Amino acid sequence: MASYVMKFGGSCVKDGSSVRRSAEIVRDYVERGCRVVAVVSALSGVTDGILEALESAERGREDYVHSFIENLRARHENACMEAMGKKDLRKSVWEMVEREIEEFGKLLSITAYLREVTPRIRDYALSFGERLSTRIFWGSLVDQGVKAEYLTGWDAGIITNDDFGSAKPLGITYQEVRRKLGPLLEKGIVPVVTGFIASTPDGVITTLGRGGSDYTATIIGAALKVDEIILWKDVDGIMTADPKLVPEAKPIPRMSYDEVLELAYFGAKVIHPGALEPASKENIPIRVKNFYNPSIEGTLITGMAESDTVKALTMIRDAAIILASGIGASEAMNANVKLLDLLARIGAQVIMVSQASSQANISIALPREDLKKALKAIKSEFAQDEIKIDYEEGICVIAVIGSGMRGKPGVAAKIFNAVAAEGINIKMIAQGSSELNISFAVKEEDGVKALRAVHKAFGLNVTR
Repeated sequence: MASYVMKFGGSCVKDGSSVRRSAEIVRDYVERGCRVVAVVSALSGVTDGILEALESAERGREDYVHSFIENLRARHENACMEAMGKKDLRKSVWEMVEREIEEFGKLLSITAYLREVTPRIRDYALSFGERLSTRIFWGSLVDQGVKAEYLTGWDAGIITNDDFGSAKPLGITYQEVRRKLGPLLEKGIVPVVTGFIASTPDGVITTLGRGGSDYTATIIGAALKVDEIILWKDVDGIMTADPKLVPEAKPIPRMSYDEVLELAYFGAKVIHPGALEPASKENIPIRVKNFYNPSIEGTLITGMAESDTVKALTMIRDAAIILASGIGASEAMNANVKLLDLLARIGAQVIMVSQASSQANISIALPREDLKKALKAIKSEFAQDEIKIDYEEGICVIAVIGSGMRGKPGVAAKIFNAVAAEGINIKMIAQGSSELNISFAVKEEDGVKALRAVHKAFGLNVTR
């Protein structure tokens, strides 16, 4: 009997009709004799809305809080109406959802009175998005005759540390998930689990970071050792590039965990980076499929990589480059280590690093939003005669990813010839030690042109 964990988010749960369609997908698998766990995200846009409401509450804007709660109530009531046909069931589900909304409203009112939002309160508030949508999803499944049980992330056994905003599962989680969900699956019941949220051993609510519903799905999939984890999205799989930037982009049939991890690190919104670890440890395949076109096979992610030289491209916008130079050869190693350690301590994200062979110069690409605090910290940490710092804003970083690049000559030349043919100047180059990735930086205004040139040079515009 095949077993699956299916995660639904974004367009799959934007309103009641999409919730119902998502529930129909689960029902179809169940009717074929499969065991399924459904993991559900908040209705699209709700998490961002909660963050805005928290910011307003912190400023004491009770009027905004009241308006937000009323809009939240109306949207979820409409979703209930569309997702379920049976009146008694719909009424029962709505009563449960409304109680959650009332609890959330009280939390926001207290926050507006105190004018303080702690990381713990933020995670507690953010949990309501998933708690509301997942209850409606559960109701829609029951409405369609599927035996199902609603569970929060902690009900399902996901126990984390108290790193609010990006909590990590504790080792006991996998045992607890098996203990709590295994018997339900044995009875033919579909567990419907809130994505993104969990709790500490003491029962304090935590979140797994933005996109954390993917993480919930892979934690559960790894614990239960399912046959496949399916992430339902609104595209035909992982694409060779962002189709908004490269209209010729095509879905990729197969990728390795490592390739997808590189894509995620360099900004591609394909999967939560942490979500790959549980699946890769247990070698559980992950499939990215299109909710609107479920007959398409999508992208299968496994431990095995195909030999394509280049699989995908991605681009990080709004970056900057810091160039540290003038370091004496004898002090270069210590100064460079000290510089990178400093950036780590202040929480500045290092996108890529390029170092001269003499070690006397080092270039660092980082998000533009981190530039100001990085420059301030460097000025405080280093003496004026110890290091010379220049910087450049208006940069984007392009990453070229594919396991087939490993040990294959001429790949870099092909990339840079394609960029040069467009008259684009490359500011910085780096290659990962894994040889899965070659990344380079160009001016922001040249980014899309460079992306399209490399995409075309490797034949990614051609359907294979």
